[in-house]
Amino acid sequence: MSATISPLAPKKYPKMPEIDGVRMATAEAGIKYRGRTDVLVMAFDEGTQVAGVFTKSKCPSAPVDFCRDNLAGGKARLLVVNSGNANAFTGKKGRETTALTGKAGAKAAGCSAGEVFLASTGVIGEPLDAGRFSHLLEGMVKAARPGFWQEAASAIMTTDTYPKVATATVQIDGVDVTINGIAKGAGMIAPDMATMLSFIATDAPIAAPVLQALLSGGVGKTFNAITVDSDTSTSDTLLLFATGAAEKRGAPRIEAVKDPRLAAFKRGLGKVLKSLALQVVRDGEGARKQVEVTVTGAKSSRSARRIALSIANSPLVKTAVAGEDANWGRVVMAVGKAGEPADRDLLSIWFGDNRLAHQGERDASYSEEATSAYMKQDEIRIRADLGIGRGKATVWTCDLTKEYVAINGDYRS
Repeated sequence: MSATISPLAPKKYPKMPEIDGVRMATAEAGIKYRGRTDVLVMAFDEGTQVAGVFTKSKCPSAPVDFCRDNLAGGKARLLVVNSGNANAFTGKKGRETTALTGKAGAKAAGCSAGEVFLASTGVIGEPLDAGRFSHLLEGMVKAARPGFWQEAASAIMTTDTYPKVATATVQIDGVDVTINGIAKGAGMIAPDMATMLSFIATDAPIAAPVLQALLSGGVGKTFNAITVDSDTSTSDTLLLFATGAAEKRGAPRIEAVKDPRLAAFKRGLGKVLKSLALQVVRDGEGARKQVEVTVTGAKSSRSARRIALSIANSPLVKTAVAGEDANWGRVVMAVGKAGEPADRDLLSIWFGDNRLAHQGERDASYSEEATSAYMKQDEIRIRADLGIGRGKATVWTCDLTKEYVAINGDYRS
């Protein structure tokens, strides 16, 4: 955790309501950090359904493999998360650690190891000694309590400067249900689901296959539309748990993806996912500005997305934003290198409401003064219109500052 809180941190946090069927506890195991919590458990009531999406990295961590294996069962009783060590690229030792943690978690929660889910975040390539925290799990499960969301979000941080939480209350067939989420992420963030660790819980009675469809559909315009540094983590995990406790209050059990009663829940889930995703961008390592990149007029939405990511991931674009320099030539460069259909002589570029380039050259009415003033804001919007089709996409990133290099230059030390 950084000593300086990001200037883009939330001014206030939402009040996180309790969710029936979820209890949490944190502990200090001293895995890497001293004097702060670094282990989290979430205990779920029997019958809790689970869905998940994970990194597409070809070098996934041992906990990612463990979760993928367990996800097929669709049921969860315990989540164990540690920060400070990713348990990634740790070979046979990594698998032994997840097996041992799964076994200890199952004993603590009184369930099978197939209902335990694990996530680890931190340094890659260092063996993780499960003995550092597995003996704590039983006591943590006993001590776990509801309404512990802020503390839970703090326990999973690495280079994050603030805990990330979000909540929404929606109705299913006239009955209130709550959706709460936490996330961690500041570096090694790029769309390829999931782009960090995030855990979401609801009391809605929704079957695992439906949850999975909602989650897989919800990440496209949220977690898969953010990038801090174009690097996809080995450990990316997003899990959604549904305790079903709202059924006691009259909420119907949802078994079909196309059930019309799901509409408000789907919107609420999307809201929570987007809030958490943007909080990750706003805590990008060394970030001083949030940047929204929109591409319109592309050949297809897929093409627009690729071009938007080319702009958002460009170190030259990101450093120009950091320096408050309206260097739209770098946006032209990023559009041109994306390898997607584009016509130089139809391209238009905006920074905010200021059109800088139009139909392949500098806009005749471009004002350096007005644009320079706009670049001083902490939220910057860049738009490129290709003028060749109807495809559009939006992604979010942050600027690239000297602090990013400082944080990552000595991450292991």
